[in-house]
Amino acid sequence: MWSSTVCVIPALMKKKSKALDLELTSSSMLIETGGKKMKKLLIIYYSWSNGNTERIAKMLQSETDSDILKIDTVVPYSGSYDDVVNQGQNEVQRGYEPEIKPLDINIADYDVIAVGTPTWWYTMAPAVKTFLHQQDFTGKTVVPFMTNGGWPGHVIKDMKAACKGANVVCDMQIQFDSTGGSNLETPQEQINEWIQSVKNLF
Repeated sequence: MWSSTVCVIPALMKKKSKALDLELTSSSMLIETGGKKMKKLLIIYYSWSNGNTERIAKMLQSETDSDILKIDTVVPYSGSYDDVVNQGQNEVQRGYEPEIKPLDINIADYDVIAVGTPTWWYTMAPAVKTFLHQQDFTGKTVVPFMTNGGWPGHVIKDMKAACKGANVVCDMQIQFDSTGGSNLETPQEQINEWIQSVKNLF
């Protein structure tokens, strides 16, 4: 029944005006998606220091024409690099989840959510942990990605565990230099392949 309806649509489109063409195209998409409009990808990320995770998030955004949002803590990290590193270690060891600023977006409006984090002491940044634990990912598709300086730890495993009820796919680990700098070590070709795999979800 569904297939016969879809087959009729192309024939009708040839005979109708451009305005009706658009209407029929929209109807075809609804049939193919079970009557549900396709939603755009949301990219949400936390980034600090050199902005490496933000860099990857924006690469993905530019190739997918998706919505993008940055996670920010209510109380910003302050002090020297070493001060924040020590504070981050303390928070990770305690399982601390800092308060994050309200998100100006409704996560429920998206089917696919890409979540990016830097590596903080072998796991995700505490702010990302806060975000993941605040969401209901039931029925959602989650794409976790992380940046690291050569020690990926168990970030992806921890992110998957925090996304209860989600279908977790296309996870990606991207390495920058081990000195805390912004020199990309993962070949751009691998990143491009990952981005294409995300695009293939639609």
